Amino acid sequence: MTHRRVVRLAGIAGAGATVAAGGAVLAAAVVFARRVVTPEVAPNQRDEDIEVLGVGAGTVTLRATAETTAPGRYGLWLDAGAGHVRLGEVVDHDEVARTVTRRVLGVDRGRLREGRGRWNQYFYSGDPAKALDLPFEDVLLDGETGSLPAWLVPPSGDVPLRETWAILVHGRGATREECLRAVPVLHRLGFTSLVVSYRNDHDLAPSGSGRYHLGEAEWRDLETAVLFAVAHGAVDVVLVGWSMGGAVALQHLSRSWTADRVRALVLNAPVIDWRSVFGHHARRNGVPVPVSRLAQGLLGHGQARRLVSLQTAVPLDRFDWVARSAELRVPVLLLHSDDDEYVPSGPSHALAQARPDLVTHVPSRQARHTKEWNVDPEQWETAVARFLLAL
Repeated sequence: MTHRRVVRLAGIAGAGATVAAGGAVLAAAVVFARRVVTPEVAPNQRDEDIEVLGVGAGTVTLRATAETTAPGRYGLWLDAGAGHVRLGEVVDHDEVARTVTRRVLGVDRGRLREGRGRWNQYFYSGDPAKALDLPFEDVLLDGETGSLPAWLVPPSGDVPLRETWAILVHGRGATREECLRAVPVLHRLGFTSLVVSYRNDHDLAPSGSGRYHLGEAEWRDLETAVLFAVAHGAVDVVLVGWSMGGAVALQHLSRSWTADRVRALVLNAPVIDWRSVFGHHARRNGVPVPVSRLAQGLLGHGQARRLVSLQTAVPLDRFDWVARSAELRVPVLLLHSDDDEYVPSGPSHALAQARPDLVTHVPSRQARHTKEWNVDPEQWETAVARFLLAL
């Protein structure tokens, strides 16, 4: 075999290795991107992975995990969701035995006993009547992809009725129960609360490919909610969003013809910049930077987005509200813990610094993702009340 033949074959082999490596990066990027846009199992339907080790007088002892030892108040689903218990602060944490004992604040249904359960980060479980003892109405919104169920909670009769409604938007993979923590303070302040769902929620039939579009499509469902509120007496609205619900609210504010009805935003642990979230999770999960960047590019590419089963492209530049801060035109309340393990708080700090004229920032510590209320409900409700009363 001649030297030229050897060199040519070596070049072909090297090119093949390069193609193979490129293919591996692409495959990994597709998997990473799909994980972000694929709805997960609803929290109240996940595996019962919490061990209930013992029940005392007003306390319960659990196997210690990052969730069960977290500060604040939480819930525990029991017996495949048939039972539910509300839990308070930690009273004992035995790191050697790996157990934690918490106060029991109330048994909503079922019986608390040794066995297994599912953690409920929302604290409350059920509809507004079951969870909060508040009257409400089940309503259906006429969405672009079909009917969207919502809870309509009237305000307290002890305060003047406000012409401003609050529209509450849960986050990625969550349910409407996530929003219940905000309803009592809104109720006391005289706001009508509309707790909405959006396409590809767990209690809805899949829409199109069944993938989330990170706010790129979901804002149109929020538009439907605004139209419903206005048709039923609202003069304007406050949008209250958790996590991806914050991204949905910001997209509505910048793209909907009903945005002039939005008076303010209240955002809890919001996604201010999806690229920051991608980078954060890439680092946490050991995903190489090229894979993370390619995954982001796939979402925004007109043709490549089909690899992720998206119906439309999701250009992530649209979701960078630090870069777009000059476009904000209504007051914004940001409540975001610096210990958020899922959505980094850096962009919230940056947005507050960029627009101090409009953004009221309430940073905190200790709370994991969207659990600012759980850790300090008084601080959370006071901040929300002060912000809304000042509008």
